[in-house]
Formats: sequence, structure tokens, C-alpha cells
Amino acid sequence: MHNTKPRAVVLLSGGIDSTTTLALALRDGFAVCALTFRYGQRHEREIEAARRIARAFQVAGHEIVEFDLRRFGGSALTADIAVPKDRTVQEMGADIPVTYVPARNTIFLAFALAWAETLGAYDIFIGVNALDYSGYPDCRPEYIAAFQTMADLATRSGVEARGHLKIHTPLIHLSKKEIIATGQSLGIDYGLTVSCYDPAPDGAACGRCDACLLRLKGFADAGLEDRIRYRRTESAAR
Repeated sequence: MHNTKPRAVVLLSGGIDSTTTLALALRDGFAVCALTFRYGQRHEREIEAARRIARAFQVAGHEIVEFDLRRFGGSALTADIAVPKDRTVQEMGADIPVTYVPARNTIFLAFALAWAETLGAYDIFIGVNALDYSGYPDCRPEYIAAFQTMADLATRSGVEARGHLKIHTPLIHLSKKEIIATGQSLGIDYGLTVSCYDPAPDGAACGRCDACLLRLKGFADAGLEDRIRYRRTESAAR
């Protein structure tokens, strides 16, 4: 039978937020084309997770695009800079952390925009979050609104009024607790996901970086067990 579902490009990093976003796009009736990036990040675990998730959800397509932001550096994820550990939520929100990758979401969304135009898709989903976002400037509603304006001006569909391309941010006003609870209601197996910035060689999460601590807090607040492995069991008990 011919698939009449509208196509959507979903940015899939392999973490909780992007996986929940993908599940929401599927729930809303889209044929999902997942887009993952190997951009020179510290480890391959999240790419492996993205592959697992794409297979588990049987997405319509999955592209892994490769480029190397290590040539620029400027982030603990793309340069020889220590990943912050054991920070409080207040410390995480005090400034822009060194794990921020300059212009990363702008680059990712630009690729998503290009693929959407090629596919004839009018919907792009990104799992940005303005509450538990570790201080990243390109996760704010103002940024998404600005990119939406740019997309309207820069695409054939926008200029020729063929259709209105929309950037969807279904998690932007949710806490990590609410995101995880949403995923639970959708039947997501979060054991497939990876959040850690600095995992052990065997893949165990460190339990101490900002991403791990926000993840652990989200599961604890939701009253749920996080099924991934942690290097430090005492961190998982927080």
C-alpha cells in the first residue's frame, strides 16, 4: 500500500530528548526520516544509540552525516578540554558551559532544512529544551523562532509559497521529568539511549557530567528507574 503519511526530518542524537521527539513525531502521524551527525564528538556511543533507536522505531530513513568540528575545537566535546563534573543544577544554569559546541544546532538544522527540501517535507523536529538545557543558547525559543524566520526566507518552498516549513520543538517547555514521563507513556525503552558526555571505554555512563546528572534527576523526579549502566553506582542513586 502506498504510504501517504507526510514526511518529517527528525534530528536524532541518541539521547532522551531526541528519542522522545522522534516518538512524538511518529505518534502525530509522520513518516520519520531521522538525521544523525558524526561531527567529531568525544565518543561514538551516541551514534550507536541513534542506530539502535532508528531500528527499534523502524523509521522511514536514517542518514548519518559526517563532518569534523574538531578542526575548530572550542568545546569540551570537540577539543581536549575537561568535561565538567559534579556540578549542581544552579551551577549548570549560571553560564554557558564548555560542553556547548559553537553553532551546533544551527549547523544541524541547516542540514535538516536541506534534506527536508530534497524530500519534499515541510516538517523538522528537534528536541531542544529551554528548562533543563544546561545553559545552551541554541536551545531557546527565541533561537528557534529566528531560525524559522530564516527558513521561510531561504527555501524554495518559502519563497514560492509551495508550503510552510515548520520547525517543531515539542519538548521546549517541558522539564526532564515531564519528558521522561511523556516517553514512558509512549512506551519508549530509554535503555537504548545515551546521554553521557564522558562514558567509560566499556560504554558505562560517568554519572557525574551535566548530562548524566540532569538525566538522573529526571528519572528520580519521575519516580522511574534509569536502566542504563553507570560507572559510579553512588551517582545513580542520587
